[in-house]
Amino acid sequence: MHAHSHAGNERTSRILRVSLAVTAAYIVLLVVAGIRAHSLALLSEAGHNLTDFVALLLSLVAVYFHSRPPNATHTYGYHRAGVLAAMVNAGSLVVISFLIFYEAIRRIQNPQPVHAHLMMWVAAAGVIMNGAIAMMLYRSHRDVNVRSALIHEIGDTLSTAAVIAGGWAILATGQLWIDSALSFGIGALILWSSFGIMRETLNILLEGTPRGMKLDRVEAAIREIEGVNDVHDLHVWSIGSETSALSCHISIADIPPSVSERILRDVKECLHHDFRIDHTTIQFEHAVCEVAHGCVIPVSEIEAEHHHHH
Repeated sequence: MHAHSHAGNERTSRILRVSLAVTAAYIVLLVVAGIRAHSLALLSEAGHNLTDFVALLLSLVAVYFHSRPPNATHTYGYHRAGVLAAMVNAGSLVVISFLIFYEAIRRIQNPQPVHAHLMMWVAAAGVIMNGAIAMMLYRSHRDVNVRSALIHEIGDTLSTAAVIAGGWAILATGQLWIDSALSFGIGALILWSSFGIMRETLNILLEGTPRGMKLDRVEAAIREIEGVNDVHDLHVWSIGSETSALSCHISIADIPPSVSERILRDVKECLHHDFRIDHTTIQFEHAVCEVAHGCVIPVSEIEAEHHHHH
């Protein structure tokens, strides 16, 4: 499994490196063309693509950290590094979108002549580029980092297509406010995608239950396993975007460890197979549990304990 994921990481990081280079070149083109064409829509596309550039860079960093082995000071490895970076990225996107809104409002108040032909050509190049990157990323979209980059690329392809339509509309009608209106739309798109990333990364950083995982389903699945009498103190949390950890107490009958070993194996197998949880800490208890854990213990058993100690 590890060999496979390593090869997968190699491929993903190669795709990401290619995408980064292409995106960087396109950002430069957008800025130059945006200034030449006086088009705020092209300049906000540059902002939009910059967010992609950062998203791709983060994905690359995350893939890199993912392949770094755990060590004594970071026993889970560096999964959170990429998550933290994605969070910072999302914050910077919010700032960019507000800058775009501000500029668009200024432009609506005093419109500038826009070279619509140039706008359309540059945007067409963008659609082709973003489409190609999105296709490459789509083939390896399991990881949240790659997924956030993919969502960006798809959003980009759409907004760039809108710029083409806008350029055409400016040519047809001569209305210059269309450029600012497009910029507003692109700004809103940036804002929306950054909130999505923030929500997901915050959930991971706050040790939230992993996206799409239902705690009661996990509990029910553990209870189903033969030999498990009860489950409590169940916690499931995210270490990284694709790595979940679980800890719980399982109460079993008073049996020798050689027998309880099978129960443990079944539980782990089930968690791996049904929920893709591989980091597990499972504590077995026999029948009663300590009062310290907030369990109610039948009196007869306390008395039995009492006699036992005397």
